[in-house]
Amino acid sequence: MAQAKKVALYMLIVFVLYTIINSPARAADLVQVGFEGISDAAKSVGEFMTELIN
Repeated sequence: MAQAKKVALYMLIVFVLYTIINSPARAADLVQVGFEGISDAAKSVGEFMTELIN
């Protein structure tokens, strides 16, 4: 099982590197979308906590 996790991790790393090298603009777009999603989630949690206090 641990061996399968290692192989999956290495495959993921190779895929990410391939994507960055092959199309850096697309990779940048994906990173931007990811950070926007994290930012939206943090804002939503903040709004939820604020509503709990009020």
